[in-house]
Amino acid sequence: MGELFGTDGIRGIAYQYPVTPETGYNLGRALVRILKSKGLKQEITIGRDTRVSGESLEHGICSGIQIESGKVYRLGVIPTPAVAYLTRKLGAGAGIVISASHNPYEYNGFKVFSDQGFKLSEQEEADLEKKMLSMPAPQEIKTNKHSLADLEILFDPNKAYLSFLQQSIADDINIGELKIVLDCSNGATSMIAPQLFKNLGLKISRVLFTDPNGKNINLNCGSEHTFTLQQTVLETKADIGIAFDGDGDRFIAVDEKGEVVNGDQILIICAKMLLDQKKLKNNLLVSTVMSNLGLKHGLEKLGIRHMSSSVGDRHVMEVMRGNDAVLGGEESGHIIFFDHHSTGDGLLSAIQFLRAIKFLGQPVSEIKNLMSIFPKILLNIPVATKPEMSSLPGLTSIIKKVEQDLGNKGRVLVRYSGTEPLLRVMVEGEDETMIKSYAHKIADIVKQLLT
Repeated sequence: MGELFGTDGIRGIAYQYPVTPETGYNLGRALVRILKSKGLKQEITIGRDTRVSGESLEHGICSGIQIESGKVYRLGVIPTPAVAYLTRKLGAGAGIVISASHNPYEYNGFKVFSDQGFKLSEQEEADLEKKMLSMPAPQEIKTNKHSLADLEILFDPNKAYLSFLQQSIADDINIGELKIVLDCSNGATSMIAPQLFKNLGLKISRVLFTDPNGKNINLNCGSEHTFTLQQTVLETKADIGIAFDGDGDRFIAVDEKGEVVNGDQILIICAKMLLDQKKLKNNLLVSTVMSNLGLKHGLEKLGIRHMSSSVGDRHVMEVMRGNDAVLGGEESGHIIFFDHHSTGDGLLSAIQFLRAIKFLGQPVSEIKNLMSIFPKILLNIPVATKPEMSSLPGLTSIIKKVEQDLGNKGRVLVRYSGTEPLLRVMVEGEDETMIKSYAHKIADIVKQLLT
């Protein structure tokens, strides 16, 4: 991790370094220069979610691009994966999204996509960061955001993205018989999601949280806060609920009994569909090290191979590309269907999930039992420093001891947060009381050594 880029782009409190118009200005300048050095078009797409800080941050980026004689395609409020798609469609050199995903409105950030719609690799981010940090902070961002001469909209970006999504679903499975509830998190899917599912002929019982005001994105709604969605599914007797996060690159489901269906469960359900359709390339599914141990066991029962990546959908995609896989994702709801898209896409994944439900022919509450969720304890311990764990024998020895005790019936994952001064301790196993005890033993050692 660098000074600017973390696990998923640049992120923080809006108007506090590094999430400022000035950083956006230097991001725009640096990106144009890199594109020029690589012989790529100095044309950049820009999209944002509904946060109140989005426009001024966009202004900074556009001004930086312009000062380097680059061209901007400003897409407005639009889901993150739409920017990845439209970057490819327009033949632009790169794409930038202004969003902080599932975080509260006070946060914002910058994500960068390549000309092929992939998130930048760690090395590409490091190169971009180095160039950004070498630039002086602008004394004044002069260009008026309402009179940028190079801003162009060649077509309706939402309409183009909607068409792409609708084309991603085959006509052989009639998902229109399903009755659903949507939660759009007062975010980037607020306009497009209801239209998409209406066009697909689904019976929409109710649409929740589609009135963004700049400050209510993810506020007690969306994929991180599903209480209202769960209650509404029960109230309307819907077959399924779908909740997106603020920028629309992930989704979480709710079954007909009002219970949450997380990303791991969504993955195994979709893997089962692709397996039965003989479309699960190399018989392989990729998820992160944070995925529940029950996913691995469930895949083994189905005869599906499993590979793990580091945390972050970018790393999932890297392992997928390196091993020729078509399905991967995260427990948080980032799901990648590589046959259709170059990044995680909440809307596209939700469509494919609904196809899987219809194809497998059972209620969601039954199909999700393809895997059993192991109890998991996750503790976040504030730390003053982040030394290499191998330099902490007291910590490594307790981790080794717990791993030996758990055997193949559990696991331990201890890692530093990529965005906060935290060390995360995760212990997973069959016995909740036991794993809770183990997690706190490890946490006690961490507190002695690092706080």
